[in-house]
Amino acid sequence: MSFNIKEVILGPDEGRKLNAVDHPFTFKAISSDTDGHYALFESILYGGGPGQHTHENEEEAFYVIEGNLKVLLGENIIEAKPGSFVLVPRGTIHTFFKSDENPVKMLVIISPAGFEDFFFEVVGPDEVDAQMMADRALETGHKYGVTFTGPPLG
Repeated sequence: MSFNIKEVILGPDEGRKLNAVDHPFTFKAISSDTDGHYALFESILYGGGPGQHTHENEEEAFYVIEGNLKVLLGENIIEAKPGSFVLVPRGTIHTFFKSDENPVKMLVIISPAGFEDFFFEVVGPDEVDAQMMADRALETGHKYGVTFTGPPLG
């Protein structure tokens, strides 16, 4: 088995940025960096989280760096404080939202990689607000194996 993984070295605040007003992303590693194994990005949640949804093709994981996050995982809501890690198996209904008024900074891991293209398409090169992002996500989700099952929480 051969891997075509190259070195990636990024400092603080470096990486490919997507300018979602309430939920900006900084991609640290994407499919082309990891030979498709995973993608990793930093995300800051200033506003609300996404609608409840499932991923058909990948696992998603959250590592909370700052703030307090609530994660709907199946039928349970989990409180994720700084240092918490939550793995969402594919096919599991989930969403996340802030526990209080403070922003939440987290790392998100997606495996296998490729789903990051959903964000590149939904947010695009422009600044988008939460409503534009939600509308685009609903229009685009099926293309990436995402099924929205309910509204955002929180």
